[in-house]
Amino acid sequence: MPTAAENASPEQSVTDQPSGLKARLLEAFPAFAGRDFRLYFVGQIISMIGTWIEIVAQGWLVFEITGSAFWVGVAAAASMVPTLFLSLFGGMLVDRYPRKAVLLWSQVFLMLLAFAFGAIILAGLATIPVILFLAFLIGCGTAVATPAIQAFISEIVERKHLASAVALNSSIFNASRVIGPVLAGLMITWIGTGGAYLANGASFIAVIAALLAIKLRDVAPRPKNTEHPIQSIRDGIAYAWRHPLIRTIVIFVAVVSIFGWSFMAMLPVVAKRIFGIGADGMGYLYSAFGFGSLCGTVVVSASSGRVHSGKLVVGGILTFASGLLAFTFTTVLPVALSFLFISGLGMLTAFATMTGTVQRLVEDRFRGRVMSIYLMVLLGLMPFGNLMMGFVSEHLGTALTLRGGALISMLAAIVLFMKRKEILRAWEQYKASIGT
Repeated sequence: MPTAAENASPEQSVTDQPSGLKARLLEAFPAFAGRDFRLYFVGQIISMIGTWIEIVAQGWLVFEITGSAFWVGVAAAASMVPTLFLSLFGGMLVDRYPRKAVLLWSQVFLMLLAFAFGAIILAGLATIPVILFLAFLIGCGTAVATPAIQAFISEIVERKHLASAVALNSSIFNASRVIGPVLAGLMITWIGTGGAYLANGASFIAVIAALLAIKLRDVAPRPKNTEHPIQSIRDGIAYAWRHPLIRTIVIFVAVVSIFGWSFMAMLPVVAKRIFGIGADGMGYLYSAFGFGSLCGTVVVSASSGRVHSGKLVVGGILTFASGLLAFTFTTVLPVALSFLFISGLGMLTAFATMTGTVQRLVEDRFRGRVMSIYLMVLLGLMPFGNLMMGFVSEHLGTALTLRGGALISMLAAIVLFMKRKEILRAWEQYKASIGT
């Protein structure tokens, strides 16, 4: 059947061609050509700004109540633990049921929790057990929503624009990380942590409205999955483990997630103990890292097809670890912000490249489960890093703890670089074995 584009007259086709700045924007970010992705992008970035407000508010609230770096780590871990245990279940749901519906209801659930959390704080009922319980419930909703987001992207863009969409989805996370923490610091100062949580609840309205407005393009129906859920999860794990490149990425992400990225849970402690700044100043620390990450999105997009992905991953992690290491040796805030910017640039360059690589390699029938495994390792193992960071920080100091994590991340990148030829040989053998 001819498409609308094929039925259009030559004059109409010429008229509809974008020009000038718009043409250059679509050339750099072709995923924006689709209406559905534009709706998703706007709704999700507003929602993610709210999520970062919540993340910063939680760390500040816990540190104000307890004065303990350990409990800050425990609270951060409570919101991440469900990802470890429920991501595989969420991936199975995403591969079995309509991805839009799974994503929509998970957002509604998270919105209601944010409003409830804010009301409890404003009522003066926020104790550590209550905070940990609600953080755990938020983590449960996120464990389902995150693989749904990753899989849903493939349904709202053309396959040739998938790499662009993945990079832009990463930019959502990181642009919000620039704006959200600054707003969180101001909100905590002006209206308290309870108001910050209510603002997060309101931000979900944007993404829910966007999802309701999205009209999915025609996609090939997925075969009905009648397997037992446990067997379906096992099949996804087996597929990811047999695939040499996906397996390597997952293992590498596990190491960096535990020892590297978990440093962010300690930023409230660093803000107060090392720099002597309040909630507004703490927001600048998060935002410096987030702004660097946002710039990393541009690096990945500009390097797509020009620079080997392995170089981007290794170079990105080395840049991240070097910036973090330098950050721990300064007590001058502007210098510290510049090192966090460098660290964020490297981290996003590596992780956006790895996420895009997994998205391109995975078969669509396994997409939800494989992305849930990837995200389970990326986010689900972070609680162990948060707990470790909090515990070691209490006994050896925060700076020394962050240096150890940075050095381990560096070592992992060096090992990956040294093993690159073996990994590529295994990939070629795997392709030959499946006849591609």
